[in-house]
Amino acid sequence: MAVSARDVARMAGVSVSTVSRTLARPDQVAPGTRDRVLAAAHALGYRANPAARSLITGRTGTLGLVVPDLENPYFTSVTKGVQKRAQAAGYALLVADSDEHSGQEAELVRNMASRVDGTVLCSPRASDDVIAGLAREFRLVLVNRRCGAIPAVTVDNADGVRQALHHLRALGHTRVAYVGGPRDSWSHGERLAAFRVAGEELALELVELGSFRPYVSGGVAAADILIASGASAVLAYNDLLALGLLERLRQRGVRVPQDVSVVGVDNVPVAALTSPALTSVEVPRMESGRAAVDLLLSEVRDDVPAARTVQELSVQLVVRESTGPPASAHGADVRLHAGAITT
Repeated sequence: MAVSARDVARMAGVSVSTVSRTLARPDQVAPGTRDRVLAAAHALGYRANPAARSLITGRTGTLGLVVPDLENPYFTSVTKGVQKRAQAAGYALLVADSDEHSGQEAELVRNMASRVDGTVLCSPRASDDVIAGLAREFRLVLVNRRCGAIPAVTVDNADGVRQALHHLRALGHTRVAYVGGPRDSWSHGERLAAFRVAGEELALELVELGSFRPYVSGGVAAADILIASGASAVLAYNDLLALGLLERLRQRGVRVPQDVSVVGVDNVPVAALTSPALTSVEVPRMESGRAAVDLLLSEVRDDVPAARTVQELSVQLVVRESTGPPASAHGADVRLHAGAITT
């Protein structure tokens, strides 16, 4: 026979409503009472019915997460961080993939709203107006995006770019290119702006190669433009673009790092496994997911808006084999002439 909340209440010597309140909001129950109820529930093997608890508390015990692309290892790691923190707090997780389409993000948030207590929106491509509108309707925390006073977890993009360019300048590079990500990506805008500022501070000659799809294929497409630019080093928006650059440069006979140095951003696991191993800016992906859940639960549990805050996490350049001194003291001028690479 199934154990009911009434059975737990009888054993603990409390009312059924106290059992429900203890299991839903233990922080609002006196410690002694809470301990008796939890001990009774454990002894009887009682598990609360999620649907019944939702009717009583108005909560689902589930959090939502919307990401642009689950195949991208950056978002996979963020998802893992969100999942682990949610599970530790006793919440299930509902995940949706917008497939890099900004128009789907608002629809996904609205579709899951009745099934979740709040949503983490990671690297959204939607406009500030759309995101602000969603935040007025639903509990929302952003990852890798700032939008007004909405709680958010970001990384120090400016410092990451600065570390990368200081590293390249110290190696002797003077002409450095940037391969950008999607134009509607907030982090692309942040990194591009930091590239310009840090480049000017270091007296570098900067080459902006444009925006590309944030995949390996985007890096492959950018590589020929990079070769023609004459830059001796390149910073890519993310590691997937950098991996595409490495592959196409190999196909073209351009040596890395002897002819061109390559730096990525994110430091996804595969970055250390390429040949040459990729120098990359380490972004705390799982930590971003965990921090976002903490911000979201502070609203869910208190039933009031959290202190509007942006938590910015630090980053660290990880130097590997894809960066080195240029072919000459003035930087390698790598160009294509009649199918041959000359420096």
